[in-house]
Amino acid sequence: MSKPTPISGFPEWTPGQRMIEQFVLDRIRATFELYGFAPLETRAVEPLDQLLRKGETSKEVYVIRRLHADAEGTGGDDQLGLHFDLTVPFARYVLENAGKLTFPFRRYQIQKVWRGERPQEGRYREFVQADIDIVDRDTLAPHHEAEMPLVIGDALGALPIPPVTIQVNNRKICEGFYRGIGLTDPEATLRAVDKLDKIGPAKVAELLAQTAGASEAQAKACLALAEISAPDASFADAVRALGVTDPLLDEGIEELVRVVETAAEHSPGLCVADLRIARGLDYYTGTVYETQLRGYERFGSICSGGRYDNLASAGATSYPGVGISIGVTRLLGLLFGAGELSISREVPTAVLVAVTSEERRGASNRVAEALRRRGVPTEVSPSAAKFGKQIRYAERRGIPYVWFPGVDGAPDEVKDIRSGEQVTAGAGEWMPPREDVKPAVG
Repeated sequence: MSKPTPISGFPEWTPGQRMIEQFVLDRIRATFELYGFAPLETRAVEPLDQLLRKGETSKEVYVIRRLHADAEGTGGDDQLGLHFDLTVPFARYVLENAGKLTFPFRRYQIQKVWRGERPQEGRYREFVQADIDIVDRDTLAPHHEAEMPLVIGDALGALPIPPVTIQVNNRKICEGFYRGIGLTDPEATLRAVDKLDKIGPAKVAELLAQTAGASEAQAKACLALAEISAPDASFADAVRALGVTDPLLDEGIEELVRVVETAAEHSPGLCVADLRIARGLDYYTGTVYETQLRGYERFGSICSGGRYDNLASAGATSYPGVGISIGVTRLLGLLFGAGELSISREVPTAVLVAVTSEERRGASNRVAEALRRRGVPTEVSPSAAKFGKQIRYAERRGIPYVWFPGVDGAPDEVKDIRSGEQVTAGAGEWMPPREDVKPAVG
């Protein structure tokens, strides 16, 4: 067999990086549950007609098929695709299980998703997302949109990462403003404005003329709206100063003021009203969120989402929701690449129990069992080599302590191989310092 080569966009972390990832996921999960979100996991595949019905994602969906074509043809496996986010499958889950759910339904989901885009730093084709959503039947109170940044601020604030800023906007502001200046295709306008950071104002103005039929004056007004940014509710005065009126615009301003003021009370400086944030997916209808990691702004958002009203509906009943998603793999990939995250050791083991001879391995196993019962990660030496060799094995593995079982009535001893300190110890009482029980992430 020839030497395998990596497939770009499908990251495989080292054991140390994987432990950091698990630490991050545990912290995020704990915060989500503190806010009352219940866990959920949906299947990896969805019917293609469901995956493709919202947003411009058809080029990114991985299609699933068996190696041998399904005899049933178009009704078989060839009509399935891997989910590219967790919102679409969650909406499907709500529709299928609405009779069993209590609304408003609060769930979190931490799963892998697949997206066939061009791999680059911080962007992958297989990655982990951590989502929260709140869904209700028929109507969803706007205060839920104000809650999203609080949860994310606490979840990311509990991690050893740089501070974040959550940029917020409201699609109603944009759509109401565009209608107020006479543009009749707000979705095309939004998609053009969403490219501001990638192509700049001049190119966006050209795109607005080509795709949304904007005049020069209308394009200039759209760009003026997108330039408004404020860390408080003063953005509302800046919007009104542009002289455009529309009922939907007023509704959006009111909702965004609530989001910004709620976040400022909870965590000053966490949220910024930034009216260039549009979010490209078509299903967003209200507040939208993007999150910048300080020092990594050039890579774009590491946590995004928004309000949606029409993604899930059955007959006359709709299930509006609001959600936000942390791109966990994206976040970690950027920080790993910059050497910003480390772990104190590459293995969970805190203690290596030495083996004095193969005949006495049972005694070493009993020590290990006693330590494990009290929550100390322990392994037994793979061989009864000289103690110096067993110590070097622990050093190579990053294991901080080596345990030496007593022989012929002598007491057991444990050695901190970092400092060289060696003390008498009993497997039923001794504990390493708390910071050594588990690998520390920093």
